[in-house]
Amino acid sequence: MKTKAILTSLSFALALITARAADLTPAETKAIAEEAFIYGLPIVMNYAVMHEYAVDKGGPQFKAPFNQIKNEARVFTYEDTAIITPNSDTPYSFLWLDLRPEPMVLSVPAVEKERYYAVMLCDGNTYNYGYIGSRATGNQPGSYLVVGPGWKGEKPAGIKKVFTSTTPFSVAGYRTQLFNAEDMPNVVKVQAGYKAQPLSAFLKQPAPPAAPKIDFLPATTAGIQANYFQYLDAAIQLVPPAPEEKEVRAKLAKIGIASGKPFDFKNLSAEQKEAFMLGMKAGDEKVDKFLASGVKNVNGWNIGSFFGDRAFFKGNWLMRAAAAKGGLYGNDAVEATYPFTRVDSTGETLDGSKHNYTITFRAGQYPPVNAFWSVTMYDGKSQLLIKNPINRYLINSPMLPNMKKNQDGSLTLYIQKDSPGADKESNWLPAPNDTIYLVMRLYWPKIEPPSILPAGEGTWKPPGIVAAK
Repeated sequence: MKTKAILTSLSFALALITARAADLTPAETKAIAEEAFIYGLPIVMNYAVMHEYAVDKGGPQFKAPFNQIKNEARVFTYEDTAIITPNSDTPYSFLWLDLRPEPMVLSVPAVEKERYYAVMLCDGNTYNYGYIGSRATGNQPGSYLVVGPGWKGEKPAGIKKVFTSTTPFSVAGYRTQLFNAEDMPNVVKVQAGYKAQPLSAFLKQPAPPAAPKIDFLPATTAGIQANYFQYLDAAIQLVPPAPEEKEVRAKLAKIGIASGKPFDFKNLSAEQKEAFMLGMKAGDEKVDKFLASGVKNVNGWNIGSFFGDRAFFKGNWLMRAAAAKGGLYGNDAVEATYPFTRVDSTGETLDGSKHNYTITFRAGQYPPVNAFWSVTMYDGKSQLLIKNPINRYLINSPMLPNMKKNQDGSLTLYIQKDSPGADKESNWLPAPNDTIYLVMRLYWPKIEPPSILPAGEGTWKPPGIVAAK
């Protein structure tokens, strides 16, 4: 009887969803689906990464269960595909947090002042709600409390600061600077000092009851496009609505996407399915347009400030979606600024199958940073790192001592698919035999002139990319 009642209830819910969508015209359905795509894109992308990294224990991208730190004693390569535009500068450590039972305490060790590190706290809305590290808290040791939405309590003794996530599931992304290949053992020592424990363990008190088990909808970043609205329906159940989301959540409910209610794309009519897909396509085009226009073009590089906390976005769902698509889990501009480009200085599309390119930094005019800078190569279509014969995915400032300068003291980088020759290989950034996506990273950019800040308006400007004659 119980099973039959459940099935009957489920059938009724599915019928209700189909009926609700049927009450809308195709144009209305398309419009809401478009808004749903834009609003939900970062939530869905984050959910897919969370599933791959912390839930799917048998998957190739799995890192560690919730509330356990996974240290990567390496930098990312072309084999890492869960996150687009991955950083290959700093070995990562990942900590996916389940804050439902109780808060978590994150402790960091003393880190030598020359080494940059940062712990970025990002929630299910992809809001960067806090930082620990060189810029934000310094390189001294300390313990910090991370709490979920609705937590009420006083800051315990021994805790330096309390950070509040807007969602019960969150991620802490650790970036630890690597100076060169021989430096990896030192990075490993720093990573070994990163600790995470429940508040009850920190206080040496009994643990509260475990949180209920969740049957997560299996998801991969590759599957987002084919199953987007199912993923949104699953992911949104883990994201409590804020007051500024009331209107968009009401619209989502009209097409059957709402917390706790099952959604199955297969149950929609052909006409409804077409409206959903057209809405998704229109939303994706809006996101791409914002990425291209919501930034300043400086010598062909796009520079903007896309990442921040809830107050930063102020309900601007399009900007939030553009940030996620441009590079999920990007830093606030004050932590790192990311000039990016797909074109050369004349506006022509970068294509390694057609041209060789150069970037030249004039003497003394490297990116102005307190930490370090890099230029990373990605495939223009997938925005993933590319396989290449020298396993080099970027050129960064720690590599400068081993690079060749020009007679006037300037530095030229060679961006091409084939080696520029043994005499220039130290300055070679291998490119795909196809379109190119380049990202410059300025970690802890300087505020005083010359500076790239405010993003896109600063006095320092990245040099344009030039096609070789």
